[in-house]
Amino acid sequence: MSMLQVQGLKVAYGGIQAVKGIDFEVAAGEVVCLIGANGAGKSTTLKALARMVPAQGSVRYDGHDILHLPPHALVGRGLALVPEGRGVFGRLTVAENLRMGAYTRRDTPEIARDLESVFELLPRLRERQRQTAGTLSGGEQQMLAIGRALMGRPRLLLLDEPSMGLAPIMVQKVFEVIRSVSQQGMTILLVEQNARLALAIASRGYVMESGTITLTDAAATLLDDPRVREAYLGGE
Repeated sequence: MSMLQVQGLKVAYGGIQAVKGIDFEVAAGEVVCLIGANGAGKSTTLKALARMVPAQGSVRYDGHDILHLPPHALVGRGLALVPEGRGVFGRLTVAENLRMGAYTRRDTPEIARDLESVFELLPRLRERQRQTAGTLSGGEQQMLAIGRALMGRPRLLLLDEPSMGLAPIMVQKVFEVIRSVSQQGMTILLVEQNARLALAIASRGYVMESGTITLTDAAATLLDDPRVREAYLGGE
C-alpha cells in the first residue's frame, strides 16, 4: 500500500516550471531515492511535498490530499522534512534543538524516552547535548537535523541532500544512521546528488532531469543501467 502518491505535481518559480507534472509513489516501509543533476527539481519536489512552496497536482499521504494543508499540520500527521542545509537553531543547545522536534507533542514521558533513543542512535549528540548547535561540525549538524526530525515521531521522513558539503567520513556516518532508521521500519524519501550512495541504500529509485522523471526502477537495476552509470556514476 502506498503511503505517498504523487500525480501531476507541478511547481513554478516566477514563470519557470521547475517541476513539470511528475508522478511517483512511496510504499510504507520503503526507502525511495530521487537522483539527478543539480537543478533537476529534486529539492523543489521535496519542498512541495512539505508545503514549503506552492504546487499544483495531487499529493496523497495516507490516502488524504495534503496540498491544501499548512506545513505545521503535516508535522502533526507524521511527515517530517530534514531540509537541505540542515536548518538547525544555531543559538540553541543540541538538547533544545531536539526538543523543538517534539513541539507538536504533549506526551512528556514519551518525549524523554524518544530523546534517549535519539542519543542511542546518535551518541555524538549525547556528548554535545549542552553545546550550542552553531558550534557543531557540518556532519554533527546533519545528525542533529535528522535527530530533531525523529523527535516528531514521523511515519514518513523526507531527506534533502543529507551528504551535501560533508567530509567523506561524515557522509559515511550519516548514511549509516539513515540505514539504521530505515531498518527500524521508517518510510524514507531521499533526495541525493550522490547517486551511488542513494541507490545503495534505497529499494527503488527515480531519475529526475529538468523537472521530469525520466527513469524509474529497482535501485540495483538503476545502479547497473549504462545511462545512469554514464550520467551519475562517472561512467564506471
